[in-house]
Amino acid sequence: MLQLSNTFINRPVLSLRTGAPVAVAVSPIINPTNLKIEGFHCSDSVSKQHLILVAQDIRDFIQQGIVINDHEVLAEPDELVRLQKILELNFDVIGKPVETLAKEKVGKVGDYAADPKTLYIQKLYVSQSLLKSLGGGTLSIDRTQINEITPKHIVINDLTSKVPAAARATA
Repeated sequence: MLQLSNTFINRPVLSLRTGAPVAVAVSPIINPTNLKIEGFHCSDSVSKQHLILVAQDIRDFIQQGIVINDHEVLAEPDELVRLQKILELNFDVIGKPVETLAKEKVGKVGDYAADPKTLYIQKLYVSQSLLKSLGGGTLSIDRTQINEITPKHIVINDLTSKVPAAARATA
């Protein structure tokens, strides 16, 4: 079952060993090439130090927070060599402008839904401009409709595809 972004943000990180919160997951680390949540920026509960929780170390997502084995799985950003490029990008989906292949502006990403098992973002919820929102409201964009993700915007397939005249006549 997909979960909205707020279930991943500002959540307690709970240790199975101590049975207590050891950190707070402040924000996700999103890989823009495949829209996967690679981990979370965390704030240590005791020292308030900035640490990283890598996705592979997450045991489960429960109502009370994010479950891990122990505080020891939290790492300093400098220790994670494989994630350095993604950490430097500091990519965030929310607030990114969305446009079609035909350069038509659709709106901005207001929220997203991810699969808690795989941590892939599956849906983007795009808030349209005031004029467009009078007719429809929020658009739901599936990850299969995304063509390109750049640091400045997200490009999706055209919203309406034109049907050839011959196809309309037979229908």
